[in-house]
Amino acid sequence: MFTGIIEDLGKILAVTNNRITVHAKTVLEGTKLGDSISVNGVCLTVTKLNSDSFDADISPETMKVTALNKLRAGSAVNLERALPADGRFGGHIVSGHIDSVGNCVGIKEDGNFYIVQCKLSDKSAKYVVKKGSIAIDGISLTVAKIEGNIVEAAVIPHTFKNTNLQYLRSGDFVNVETDILAKYIEKFLSTSDNRSGISMEFLAENGF
Repeated sequence: MFTGIIEDLGKILAVTNNRITVHAKTVLEGTKLGDSISVNGVCLTVTKLNSDSFDADISPETMKVTALNKLRAGSAVNLERALPADGRFGGHIVSGHIDSVGNCVGIKEDGNFYIVQCKLSDKSAKYVVKKGSIAIDGISLTVAKIEGNIVEAAVIPHTFKNTNLQYLRSGDFVNVETDILAKYIEKFLSTSDNRSGISMEFLAENGF
């Protein structure tokens, strides 16, 4: 499990159909073979460690359903180690399992902040609500606005300058993971023709 708080801005050194080599710094500290690292929001397993880089294998299915297939040598990638049991939970629950590939449709400055707009698939957009959480390329962001399938997030300067958002351009593809809590609620509401006792009133009374 991850939190969406990016620890390191890495760089792709090499990429093939089934493996990437990533230059990194912070995320290598304490990392062992077999550990999980989120690369642009995708949970990958470390298969080789060097002093300043790591390798990760990528299955054909992962290549097919994520934006990792757009990576090239030199691409900047967001990196985060899996959350330890005693770690601080700074963002939101991010599983590292991508729901869909989104498309950046706009990015602009707004005072000291940056406004990032992404178009989501119908499949993902239904799980997004204003002030809710979403992970874009592994970054935990708060939804400021949603109109149809277009999601807008306000990004603070620190996040912008320390993630690959600084290189994002309109038309670029991004990995999207929506809030897993929304998917669980949908599942509960659909169970046994909604005879589970979970209702909108129940959710409201319990702070949802």
